[in-house]
Amino acid sequence: MSAEMRRSSSGTTAVPIKNIERELICPICKELFTHPLILPCQHSICHKCVRELLMLNPDDSFDAGSECSLPGSPRSRVPSPSMERLDRLVRSGSISSPGWRRGSVTPRITTIHCPGCQHDIDLGERGISMLFRNFTLESIVERYRQAARAAVAIMCNICKPPQVQEATKSCMDCKASYCNECFKLHHPWGTPKAQHEYVGPTTNFRPKVLMCPEHEMEKVNMYCEVCRRPVCHLCKLGGSHANHKVTSMSSAYKILKEKLAKSIHFLISKEDQVRTQITDLEHLINQTEENGQLAEREANEHFERLFETLQERKSEMLRSIEQSRNRRLNHLKGQVEEYQGMLENSGLVGYAQEVLKETDQSCFVQTAKQLHVRIQKATESLRTFHPAADPCFDEFVLDTSKEETLLKEMCFGGVPDPPLIDLSHSRVYNEASISWRLSDDHLPTDHHVVEYRRLGAPSPSPSQEDVDDSSVWRATDRVYGPSAVVCDLEPNTLYAFRVRSCRNSMFSPYSPEVTLHTPPAPAFGFLFSDKCGFSAERLALNKRRDTVESVAGMAFLLAAERVQTGSYIGLDYIIGDTGISQGRHYWSFKVEPYSYLVKVGVASDSKLLEWFHNPRDTSSPRYDHDSGHDSGSEDTCYELSQPFTLLTLGMGKLFIPKSSSLSSVSSANASSAADPGNRVLPMPQRLGICLDYEACRVYFFDADTMRCLYERQVDCSGTMYPAFGLMGSGKVQLEEFIAAKKLTF
Repeated sequence: MSAEMRRSSSGTTAVPIKNIERELICPICKELFTHPLILPCQHSICHKCVRELLMLNPDDSFDAGSECSLPGSPRSRVPSPSMERLDRLVRSGSISSPGWRRGSVTPRITTIHCPGCQHDIDLGERGISMLFRNFTLESIVERYRQAARAAVAIMCNICKPPQVQEATKSCMDCKASYCNECFKLHHPWGTPKAQHEYVGPTTNFRPKVLMCPEHEMEKVNMYCEVCRRPVCHLCKLGGSHANHKVTSMSSAYKILKEKLAKSIHFLISKEDQVRTQITDLEHLINQTEENGQLAEREANEHFERLFETLQERKSEMLRSIEQSRNRRLNHLKGQVEEYQGMLENSGLVGYAQEVLKETDQSCFVQTAKQLHVRIQKATESLRTFHPAADPCFDEFVLDTSKEETLLKEMCFGGVPDPPLIDLSHSRVYNEASISWRLSDDHLPTDHHVVEYRRLGAPSPSPSQEDVDDSSVWRATDRVYGPSAVVCDLEPNTLYAFRVRSCRNSMFSPYSPEVTLHTPPAPAFGFLFSDKCGFSAERLALNKRRDTVESVAGMAFLLAAERVQTGSYIGLDYIIGDTGISQGRHYWSFKVEPYSYLVKVGVASDSKLLEWFHNPRDTSSPRYDHDSGHDSGSEDTCYELSQPFTLLTLGMGKLFIPKSSSLSSVSSANASSAADPGNRVLPMPQRLGICLDYEACRVYFFDADTMRCLYERQVDCSGTMYPAFGLMGSGKVQLEEFIAAKKLTF
C-alpha cells in the first residue's frame, strides 16, 4: 500500500499505513502482533503472549481444531474414571437419569487479565483453543511491514537460484508467491488451478474460509449478537449459543461495516475539534507542569521551615544538656579537691595540728572551739557521703514517638481514606478473594494494593526460614476494583491481609488487618447434579445449579397415612456432578438456619445406587441408617467404616453422632460426650467438608473459623461424591468459589 494520502472506497481520507504503528503493537510484548488472538472482550493479544499469561506447557496445542490453529496440532482429553463408571451404569439401566457429563478431573485455570480493558477474562474449559485468530489484523501488520521495507522485494518461491525473479502475484490457495512466468506455468488456463484466488505479492497467507474453533469441520456462517463472535450452525443448534440471538454473516458484515465507516467518517469530520482539543491538552500540560513545580516549591518551603524549627529546638535542648553537665562537673570536681586535701594531711588537718601546739589555755580554747565545729562537719561528711551532683540525666530523655507518628502521617489534603476489608464477602481457599469497602464520601481512587503475610507455618514445627518469612508482607499487583484474588496460599495456615488505596500517587493509611485461615486441602469444584437421582418434584434447583431447595408441601400430606402405619418419609438426595477417586479435597456451603432437616457429607457411587433405587416413601429408619431418625441401628453403623458419612443439621442446630470423637470436647470430659446436650452444637454460618481419599477419612469444619467439628473413617473403595439429603423445608447453597470452579486442585 502506498504511503501517500488517497481516497478510500467509502469516500473518506485514508491514513498512511506508517501512521498506524501504535495500533499494531501487542500490549504485552510491546512488539508488532504475531498470530494475534481475539479475546472475548474483543481485544487482541499475540498467541505467544496468551500462552505466557496462561503459563501453558510448550507441548500444549496452539489452537486445536480450527482455522485459527496451526496445522497438525494434537489434542488430548483426560477421561474421568468416576464419570465413566456412572456412564456405564446409566447405559446398563442401573441409573434411570442419564446425562453425566462433567469429569472428575478439573481443567486448569483459563482466566487471564486483559491489558486492554483491565478485566479478568475467563476463556472457559477449552481455554486458548476457543479463540479466533485475528486474520484481519495479521494482514494489516503484514502490509505495514511491507510499507516499512518497501525497498525489499518479495521473491518468487518457484524460481531456482541464481535466476530468482521478483514475485508479481501470490496465490492464496497455493500459499506461494510467483513471478509472471512461474505463475503461468503453475496455473495454466483450462485447469482448476486457473480458478485460484491471487493477490499482489505478500508473505501473509490466511485461510479462505474461517472455521469454528469448537466444531473443527464447520465453517462460521452466523454471528452471535450476545457473545459478539462468529459461530457455526452447530453452535446455534445444540451448543453454547443455542438460546442466543444470531444473525447471518452477510447481515452482520453489512451492519458492522456501515457502523465502522460512519464512526470513521465522524472522527474525520471532527478533525478541527480534535485539533482544538489537542491545543487545550497542550495548554493543560503546561499548566500541569507549572502547578506541579509550584506545589513542589511550596512543599520544599514547608519542609525547610520544619527543618529550621527542628534545628532550633535541637540547638536549645542540646545547650540545656551541656549547661547542666558543666554545672554538675564543677560541683563534683570541687568535692574531689576537698577530699583530696583531707587525704594529703593538708588544709584543715594541718591547721588543727598546729593549734594543738598552743600552750596558753585561754588562747587554745578561743581557737579550738571553732576548729572543733569544722572538724565535726568534716567527720560527719565522711560518715554520710553524698555526691555534690547527680550523674543521671533522666530528665533530659526525649520521647519523639508522637512526633514521628505525625510526621509519618503527614500528607496532602487529597490523600484517600483507608478502605475497610469486608469479611462477609472475603473467602480463602488455596486462593483468597479479598473484598473491601470505601468511605461513603470518598473521591475516586486510581488503584488499590493488597498486602498479605503468613502468620503461621502449615507444619507443627516450622523451619527457621518459615518463621522469618512470616513477618514479610507481600503485595499484589495494582487492583482497579473493590476486590482482588491472592494466589498460591499454603493450606491450613493463618494469613493476615490489609489494603490501602492510591490517588494521584498518594497512598492512604492501611486498613485494619484481618486474619483468615486457609482450609486443610485445595478447593474441590462441583455443581449440583440434575441428572442422577434428582427429583424435580421434591427439589428445586436454580439455573446455575449451585443452590437446591426443598419445600414441605404435598409430599408430606400424601404421606400422612403411611406415617401412622410405621413407615416414614425418606430423604430427598442430591449429589455433586463431580466425583473423587484420589487426593485430598475441601468444599464449603451454607445451610439456611430455617431448614428442618438436612444431611451433608460424602457417599460412594455404590451407596448412591442403593439410595436411588429404594422407594422413597417406604424406607424404614432401621433399614436406612441415614434416614434422619434416631435408632439403635444408626448408632451401630457409626461404629463401623461405611461407604458414606452424613452429618445432620436442622432448626439452627448441628447434631454430632453418639459414637463420634468430638474435637470440641476435651479428653477429661470425653465420658460426657454421650450426653445429648454435648452432641448438639449451634449451626455454623458456613460448613466445610474435607475428604482425604487415601486416608479414608472425612472432616467437618466451621468454615469461618476452620475449627474441626467432627471426623470419622469412611470406606473410600469406590468413587466418592458430595452428598446432600433434605426433608421438609430446607436450602443448601454452594460457595461461589466452589460453584465457579475457579481453583486448581
